[in-house]
Amino acid sequence: MDGDTELRRLQRKIDQTHSSGDGVEVARAFAEFEDRGGYTFETRAATILSGLGFQSDDFTKPHEEFSGGWRIRLNLARTLMTPADLMLLDEPTNHLDLEATVWFQKWLANYDGTVLLIAHDRDLLDQVVDTIVHIDQLQAFTYRGGYSSFEEQRAQLLIQQETALKRQEQERERLRRFVDRFRAKASKARQVQSRIKVLERMTTVAVLRTQLPYRFSFQSPARLDEPMVSIDKCSLGYDEHDVITNTTERIYPKDRIGVLGLNGAGKSTLLKALAGEIRPRDGSISFSEHTSIGYFAQHQLEILDGERNASDHVLDRVEFSEQQVRDFLGAWGFGGEDIFRPVKQFSGGEKARLVLATIALERPALLVLDEPTNHLDMDMRTALSNALDEFQGAVVIVAHDQHLLRQCVNEFWLVKGGSVSAFQGDLEDYEATIADPQQQDKPAKTTSRLLRKERADARNRQRDLVARKAKIELKLGQLEKTVNELNEKLVDPQTFSDANRSELQDWIRMHGKTRKTIEELENEWMSIEERLDKS
Repeated sequence: MDGDTELRRLQRKIDQTHSSGDGVEVARAFAEFEDRGGYTFETRAATILSGLGFQSDDFTKPHEEFSGGWRIRLNLARTLMTPADLMLLDEPTNHLDLEATVWFQKWLANYDGTVLLIAHDRDLLDQVVDTIVHIDQLQAFTYRGGYSSFEEQRAQLLIQQETALKRQEQERERLRRFVDRFRAKASKARQVQSRIKVLERMTTVAVLRTQLPYRFSFQSPARLDEPMVSIDKCSLGYDEHDVITNTTERIYPKDRIGVLGLNGAGKSTLLKALAGEIRPRDGSISFSEHTSIGYFAQHQLEILDGERNASDHVLDRVEFSEQQVRDFLGAWGFGGEDIFRPVKQFSGGEKARLVLATIALERPALLVLDEPTNHLDMDMRTALSNALDEFQGAVVIVAHDQHLLRQCVNEFWLVKGGSVSAFQGDLEDYEATIADPQQQDKPAKTTSRLLRKERADARNRQRDLVARKAKIELKLGQLEKTVNELNEKLVDPQTFSDANRSELQDWIRMHGKTRKTIEELENEWMSIEERLDKS
């Protein structure tokens, strides 16, 4: 409430006028307090705190009892309470969960003032802003619209810049040829000097960066089991308190599971159990023989050895030459001598990238990720999404980055009321339940067991498609060899002249028939590829 300094001043004024006994001044103070919305003061504060994830029991707790992440939420809450024409927000969603982020987006959309915002959350930018200012190569460029519109406009600009650069190079080459050809001719001296000046004045068109600065991937182990993880009648919690009870689920290769639920429901508890940091209080979580775990959580950023550098952290895990270390860390955005800089000098984003890089070195079969995009810039989030897409193992993730969830996740688990269940719907459906909690209580369309059966059936169909695709590729190789041999016969004059008419006709018929078969198999191969892409 201290964020609204004017209402706080009026509250003090009311207390002072009460003490003075001046009825007129008391009345004026109350009237001014009412005009400023004083009677909704506490309600506004409670609405903001609730929207950012605080429970009503938290409202009267001392500030010092909250962790660092929750103190940052409190700072944001106080900022939102401050009456302002201009609001400056630097990465405001870094320490918010998905539910708080959705609420915050709606709050900003309804804010009457001007917002100047730095954020790496694509959905937030798409839903809230109407202008993007992009700083690149020491210049600021303005684009109308949200982030998706900015990407489209920038892509068009890149095409235009590439075209302009090609035209400029062609013009340079034309001018150079003229200068080189006529430099020694006195009759052309004036024209040569004129063209030399044009060349000197010609400003090179800036080449805009078109590639991501990150080039990493998560390599899977040689073998993946089915299922990878079996959770049976599992209960999780701390001390004598159960957080999750009687949960049964399975995790298979290529599963992309997004874990949803309100703050405190048990999302991080579930991930800690999958990572082996806590043991079930009842039931079991069992891992197949070849299922190794890669676990990312925010606390890992703080336990990195600050006195050591990124190269040291890599060499702790693998035997690399210095060039291999440079190549590996370069793919994660650590260039030049950055690999020898002490970790204590790293930003939050650099620490997060280093932790993810060390996880990738282990080649885990299952990635367990708890808010991996905090502190990451837009390019890194895009690269992470791409790497997770291509990963052959399984992923279980908690994140407030809606774009990452939409791109990478193919099913959701909802942690609610001490249980874990399959959420029937997509992210938009879940966001709707945040605005209308009663929707969460609607019965599921299918049971978790039925959903697992559907997933198993889908995997079997996918295996059949992959097997058929391999057979087609083998057959195509054989047929293409046959076509090449026939081509050699049909274009060789000696072979052509030695063959009789019947042989020639057989070769031509076989060539046509083989080409037709190849075309049919190629069409089938393309159809399988499209079906596999969608699965």
